[in-house]
Amino acid sequence: MILPIIGYGDPVLRKVCEDITPNYPDLKQTIANMYETMYNAYGVGLAAPQVGLPIRLFVIDTAPFGEDEDLSAEKQTALKQFKRTFINARMLKEEGDEWGFNEGCLSIPEVREDVYRHERITMEYCDEDFNKKTEVFDGLIARVIQHEYDHIEGILFTDRISSLKKQLIKKKLQNIMEGKTHPDYKMKYAAKKGR
Repeated sequence: MILPIIGYGDPVLRKVCEDITPNYPDLKQTIANMYETMYNAYGVGLAAPQVGLPIRLFVIDTAPFGEDEDLSAEKQTALKQFKRTFINARMLKEEGDEWGFNEGCLSIPEVREDVYRHERITMEYCDEDFNKKTEVFDGLIARVIQHEYDHIEGILFTDRISSLKKQLIKKKLQNIMEGKTHPDYKMKYAAKKGR
């Protein structure tokens, strides 16, 4: 089932999310709905707060990045094959140089900015069957994970840009909050609640 994506300004996007247990109600269905919602909006990642759930869960499928012909065949293949569910994730380590990449977010449509993130990360998380894992990720995969991980920590990519750039996008953010933005997917806007 395709869920509405929560727009910028909603308090759920600012919550530090809670861990869940294997008996979380309808977990498999929630994960399936999140993937369906993400694909419908042409995203590569989606975190639970973006569909109104303040829980430590996010899904990623970097296949669209694998179409980039500027990348090596090896990197294209890795990106095309990376699909993962992260439950109760914890960032153990961020390493390497910070590098810039133009990021966007389904909760902040029509806004894109360069964000600097570490090139390599170590994550501890559970998969959809609650198998605990510790893995190292790098490159674009690490970046997508860091972006989604920020969501479950109540951080948005716009928090990671300069104050000048924040000033420049202020009107766009206001428009999102007021429901004046119309992406080609279903959204729930902060100012339109209860109407």
